[in-house]
Amino acid sequence: MAAITTAVIAIAGVILGWITIEIACKPCLERGREAIDQSLNPDYDPDDDSSAVRAPLLANPQPEHSDPSDAAGDGSSSDPSTAIKSI
Repeated sequence: MAAITTAVIAIAGVILGWITIEIACKPCLERGREAIDQSLNPDYDPDDDSSAVRAPLLANPQPEHSDPSDAAGDGSSSDPSTAIKSI
């Protein structure tokens, strides 16, 4: 009887440990499982443009020039009080 009790307690401990790990690491495990599912999917094409819209990592949009006196188009002006030094 002691062996059965010990086995039941050990199995319950393993099950509770598994549930604890699943709850604690849920975001990481979900991303990993999605990656595995994607890599095992024979219909998945990473080069397919319609699969997802991918934004650039560093978005650097060009500022719109509303000043018509800015002939250079680079944001510089003849007024030194508005000049900005960029490094």
